Amino acid sequence: MSEALLKVQDVTKSFPIHGGILSREIASVKAVQGVSFEIKKGETLGLVGESGCGKSTLGRCIVRLHDTTSGNIIYNGKDITHIKGDELREIRKKIQIIFQDPYASLNPRMTIGSILEEPLIIHDLYATEKLRQQRVHELIDLVGLRTEHLNRYPHEFSGGQRQRMGIARALAVNPELIVCDEPVSALDVSIQAQVINLLMELQKKLGLTYVFIAHDLKVVEHVSNRVAVMYLGKIVEMADAETLYKDPKHPYTRALLSAIPVPDPRANREDRIILTGDVPSPINPPSGCHFHPRCPMAIEQCRTIVPPLEEKAPHHVAACIRV
Repeated sequence: MSEALLKVQDVTKSFPIHGGILSREIASVKAVQGVSFEIKKGETLGLVGESGCGKSTLGRCIVRLHDTTSGNIIYNGKDITHIKGDELREIRKKIQIIFQDPYASLNPRMTIGSILEEPLIIHDLYATEKLRQQRVHELIDLVGLRTEHLNRYPHEFSGGQRQRMGIARALAVNPELIVCDEPVSALDVSIQAQVINLLMELQKKLGLTYVFIAHDLKVVEHVSNRVAVMYLGKIVEMADAETLYKDPKHPYTRALLSAIPVPDPRANREDRIILTGDVPSPINPPSGCHFHPRCPMAIEQCRTIVPPLEEKAPHHVAACIRV
């Protein structure tokens, strides 16, 4: 785990807003703003934050479902930011994504067997129909489903089973890196644990590297080696999971962790931090530190100074001038 498998360098992604009679660009949604991090082979980086903070957009930029506005994505030493055609097709064998909604991401007109065979045909991975069918059977067994499921359609399965199929489809082309875009948030709690355990078992068995996007902080703590916290398109804190959960530096991270439910409803949560106001609009983010309108520690300088993401403790970075 010495060399980084993935490097995200100062990535920005904006979506134009058009209006008026001539449908000109009148503004833009600043979904991701100057994000940088590295992931080593075999590692899991958890990406957390409130809805709308840019987590999923960043994940889609990594797998090249979105083109970045600026910045670079380096995979295994190669800049893949602007590659197209056959080059992009080759990279797609190495980087896959598991989507949040397992039903919406599976073609309802195709059987499960056809869904799993499709990427094998697209990438021309097996020479014969027999070899492809063998691989499909391997995949369905790998995610804990039965071969008789292959002739059925997605609507005939539960949410947990459909997500297992989504995982099997992502594994079909033998990827090294998988972006897990809130893979368990649409599932019942009991099923969430099964899917998370499956992902962790597959990581050990196949040597996979994960970017695990979620808003459930307990899930992220369980699966991640390192955790990055996002707020309004920027990473505000990053550290290894144990350190971040025991000693959060950024006031936003502290507020998120204080909101984690505890088993005893009668427990006195003196450490609970209640944030005031709503998340600002990414169309017109606040000046200075984006978090200052809601921050209980904010001072006048926070309105004008853009805090850099800098080391506050060994291997622990945060973007806050008050820390």
